Parts: sequence; structure tokens; C-alpha cells
Amino acid sequence: MKSNIKTMTLAAVFMALVIILSTVSIPVPGGHLYFNDTVIVLAALLFKPREAFIIGGLGAFLGDYFFYPTPMFVSLVTHGLQAFVIASLSSIGHSRQSKWKVLLCILIGAVIMTTGYTLGRAFVYASPAVAVTKLPFEILQAMIGLVLGYLIYFYTSLKTAFERAIKA
Repeated sequence: MKSNIKTMTLAAVFMALVIILSTVSIPVPGGHLYFNDTVIVLAALLFKPREAFIIGGLGAFLGDYFFYPTPMFVSLVTHGLQAFVIASLSSIGHSRQSKWKVLLCILIGAVIMTTGYTLGRAFVYASPAVAVTKLPFEILQAMIGLVLGYLIYFYTSLKTAFERAIKA
């Protein structure tokens, strides 16, 4: 029971970070470049698939809902699926995650995010031209999230602190 409360609390913190980082952006042609992907990648590597889906999908949905609601359902599905797949694939096999396996899982998640937003944008705005215009920036956003998430996961003490917090 105590572990569930700790997990839920940490999940809420990660979801809040996703929501907050959904508001931090750099303007680019055709929209903005957001930094919530980094937290979504980290959540996917730290939490179980269901929790990762909720953090990534619902966090991005709420971030959009509060600040720019047009793509909120695209964000729910795309970031939720991205986090779920990364969490599922990275936890298959043994508990110790190799750097190459994690990198491959995050890369698959980046493809899901890029594809989901491109298709979603074409649907929401009824224009494949808008989606194609934004595609290079979606790829850039996915790569920034991939690199930062990977570096933070493997080269900081976040993973150890997370595991210690869950077990304490």
C-alpha cells in the first residue's frame, strides 16, 4: 500500500511536469517546439506501461486542454501510446536495461510521436500541407526528447533516486 501511494505521488509529479513543459516552447514555423517529450521519455523508462500511458497521454492532454485545446486528443493518443510502447519494450526481458535497448525503445517512441502528430495534425486541421510543414519540427522535438531523456536517465542519479524513493 505504501509503495502504491509513493508511485502515485511520483506519477502525479511527473504528470505535472508534462503539463508545465507543455507550456514551455520555442516558436517555429507552423507552431511551437515543446519540451514535454523529455519527461514523457523519462516516465516511460521509470514507470510501468499503464502508468507511463497515463503520465504521457493524460499529462499532454491536460497541457493542451489548459493552454491550446485544438490538438488535445491527438496528444492524449500519441503521447500515451509513445509512453506505453517505450515502457513495454524497455521492460521486456531482464530488469537491467542496456543502453542500446533503451535507445532503440526511445527511438521507436520518437517514431510513434512523429507519426501520430503528423497524422493527427492532418486530421485536425484537415490539411496534409500543414502536417508536412510541421514534420521537420516534430522530428526535432522527438530527437530532443530522445537525447535529453536518454542522458538524464543514464548519466544522472534520477533513476537511482526514483528506485530509492519507491522502495523506502
